[in-house]
Amino acid sequence: MSDILRELLCVSEKAANIARACRQQEALFQLLIEEKKEEEKNKKFAVDFKTLADVLVQEVIKQNMENKVRKVTAKFPGLEKHIFGEESNEFTNDLGEKITLRLCSTEEETAELLSKVLNGNKVASEALARVVHQDVAFTDPTLDSTEINVPQDILGIWVDPIDSTYQYIKGSADIKSNQGIFPCGLQCVTILIGVYDIQTGVPLMGVINQPFVSRDPNTLRWKGQCYWGLSYMGTNMHSLQLTISRRSGSEIHAGNTGSEAAFSPSFSAVISTSEKETIKAALSRVCGDRIFGAAGAGYKSLCVVQGLVDIYIFSEDTTFKWDSCAAHAILRAMGGGIVDLKECLERNPETGLDLPQLVYHVENEGAAGVDRWANKGGLIAYRSRKRLETFLSLLVQNLASAETQT
Repeated sequence: MSDILRELLCVSEKAANIARACRQQEALFQLLIEEKKEEEKNKKFAVDFKTLADVLVQEVIKQNMENKVRKVTAKFPGLEKHIFGEESNEFTNDLGEKITLRLCSTEEETAELLSKVLNGNKVASEALARVVHQDVAFTDPTLDSTEINVPQDILGIWVDPIDSTYQYIKGSADIKSNQGIFPCGLQCVTILIGVYDIQTGVPLMGVINQPFVSRDPNTLRWKGQCYWGLSYMGTNMHSLQLTISRRSGSEIHAGNTGSEAAFSPSFSAVISTSEKETIKAALSRVCGDRIFGAAGAGYKSLCVVQGLVDIYIFSEDTTFKWDSCAAHAILRAMGGGIVDLKECLERNPETGLDLPQLVYHVENEGAAGVDRWANKGGLIAYRSRKRLETFLSLLVQNLASAETQT
């Protein structure tokens, strides 16, 4: 399984290179946007866009993994059948021609196909094809020294090629953070790859690549950061094990699940700006002024992974399996997880029932289009189970209080 994770890390970095390359020239970038069809839209937005970068990244991830499967079938048997993503790989150019985007076997062939999508823009097509076919190496000493065996035929992969597409299109590069959390801008863009057990739906591996972390003031080129986690049969590893997170003015070991702070009375949360007023009101009583708004489901989950906040909470049903699977796997490796908010609010903690963790292998019954894979009950992402239980108790109390007063 660590072999697959290594490949996913490499391909996520190639994907990040594509995302950065597509943002280098604004004139080129404006050619890359196409409105999604009705059945592909996220109902949260009146207009939902996909970009050529989205589709390119998704196809790079899928086809790179499929090529690895063909070359080393003994390592990844059957995996090519279980790679799923958010985006359709069909584009329509200005002539009305429908083009199915795929990676070709050579850089020249890919450039020719991209040229059709980009209305004959040869320079742009060749530049993108060069990035797509470029080899990328990714090493991590912790991962490189680990070998974990798992039946490869139980693995499925969810891909969100560019999460927070709107922020990617808008391209704001000068947004200031609030205590390390960016409310919007390119820093909120993430590439998400989550691996799950197709029999149980449990997330096993996750990669979150943040292509736009810091920009060189002289060259204006961006650098990114990659995070990963692995949780299988009692083995838990993640990329933050040796880093230090700052929280509440004190330093804690990021590999710790928060036990030192498990009984701290204060909580912090990151939310969507579109969150319901009832949830915001209850949160303000639980968290005080430690509530942060941010764009992108993947980025908000990453804020929890990084230890910038205790909780990411979202009550709507407009996040999807590809939004949460990667972060869920990393948080599991850290001792946390992502649970169904609605079920948590209806759960009686005194019964001792397990927390309702999200699963990734079952469609929503009776749903159509992207709603088949929506997180219907909303979600809460967390790093510490003890802190989550305390948080839920306070949230339920304050929600009940708010309902009594209305």
